[in-house]
Amino acid sequence: MSVEREFIMIKPDGVQRQLVGEVISRIERMGLKIVALKILQVTREQVERHYAIHQGKEFYEGLIKYITSGPVVVMVVEGWKAVKLSRKLVGATNPVEAAPGSIRGDFALDIQRNIIHAADSAENAEMEYSIYFEEEELVSYTRFDEVLLYG
Repeated sequence: MSVEREFIMIKPDGVQRQLVGEVISRIERMGLKIVALKILQVTREQVERHYAIHQGKEFYEGLIKYITSGPVVVMVVEGWKAVKLSRKLVGATNPVEAAPGSIRGDFALDIQRNIIHAADSAENAEMEYSIYFEEEELVSYTRFDEVLLYG
């Protein structure tokens, strides 16, 4: 069994459009366990660390401005193949290419304002969630149904 942690951010447009509950419901229905959750106004420094890989690209400054434009919800989820499951649930970056039933396929209106972010690997997830959470903020617990889910 490959239990992983994944970092997910509901972006300002997802918060403003009141989709937080819907997104969290979909994550939980997927069988993923939330081990950390908070709403916050991210700083430029946090976003620059998070999106350092995109520095110098033409969309970088717009991305920084967008992510810092309003509150976001950040969370760490845990589960069997959490990264792969989350990425499937989130959908393609471009909502036109996102599958129906995915969060972006159902709700995103634009490639730049696409509701949600999920890390693309367990290693990147750890790097990303460490920007927003201290290790002691992650809660370790066993859900009553984990034996049924994971054997």
